Amino acid sequence: MWRSSLKVVAVLALVAVALPLVSIGQDGGTLGVIKERGKLICGVNSGVPGFGFLDEETGTFSGFDIDYCRALAVAIFNDPNAVEFRPLTAAARFTALATGEIDVLIRNTTWTFLRDVDLKNNFAPTTFYDGQGFMVRKDSGITSALQLDGATICVLQGTTTEQNLIDWAAQNGLDITPLVFAETAARDQAYDEGRCDAITSDKSQLAAIRTKLANPDEHVILPETISKEPLGPVVRHGDDQWFDVVKWTVFCTIEAEELGVNSQNVDAMLQSDDPRVRRLLGVEGDFGEKLGLSNDWCANVIRTLGNYGEIYDRNITPIGLTREGTLNALWTEGGLLYSPPFR
Repeated sequence: MWRSSLKVVAVLALVAVALPLVSIGQDGGTLGVIKERGKLICGVNSGVPGFGFLDEETGTFSGFDIDYCRALAVAIFNDPNAVEFRPLTAAARFTALATGEIDVLIRNTTWTFLRDVDLKNNFAPTTFYDGQGFMVRKDSGITSALQLDGATICVLQGTTTEQNLIDWAAQNGLDITPLVFAETAARDQAYDEGRCDAITSDKSQLAAIRTKLANPDEHVILPETISKEPLGPVVRHGDDQWFDVVKWTVFCTIEAEELGVNSQNVDAMLQSDDPRVRRLLGVEGDFGEKLGLSNDWCANVIRTLGNYGEIYDRNITPIGLTREGTLNALWTEGGLLYSPPFR
């Protein structure tokens, strides 16, 4: 615990130094800095299929989080390519945000009290409701996480996952040995090579990891979920305009799905008589201008990237995580996805 406290203090010191430098631009904030630079810098993961993944052969980034980086680039520049993806380790991500190395962090990052308050961050709306779980080999005979007494468990350093594992084991009287890695690739390789009995991470990441193993069908994700892991974009404290741009770009994709607006019909929906649709797409009102964007910013995002459902289906459904009956469904379908009204 004392190591974690020292990390928080160190990052806070960086925040105190960095914030005055990154909170000013030609028009008063991060958005102005981004416009002057001509591109967004987005902190991402590069090794989690479905969320943030770099194809080494083509040099192309893809994934759910990557699409939300592109959505912000479209909102600002109407160009999904006006973004630089900055791969970051879990341990380095908050320092990179605090010092202004990146404009926004969209890297499967859990919203917690200390990360929000102590590290001086603002978390945009949750884009994926997750929870920590465990994956084991099918031939181990393990069917419940409570059978992991005496096990060696691979885990990533500097994450909520590491502390959750320790707390969960103590609560359940289990003697486990964490095998800690700084890099996801090293952790995943160790598990695949049999150096640990189980691997723990957010269940979304476990599904992604399984796709990269030598024999994916030989592994199973156990049923227990031991934590709440709300994931979403993160920005620094102190710049409300930029925070508004990020959170309302997320809301734009969620509201579009609820109203039936998608990448295929968005242009036709510009003629809609529904005032909610007309405000969302910039036909009425000046919502974009209030953010420092064009009034058709949301229409541009939907036209280019699609609504939340399209983004999800393009990236996450292929790794085996469906939305039906989960927290990631719209609120109208029993989930938690919900946008405040555009009015």
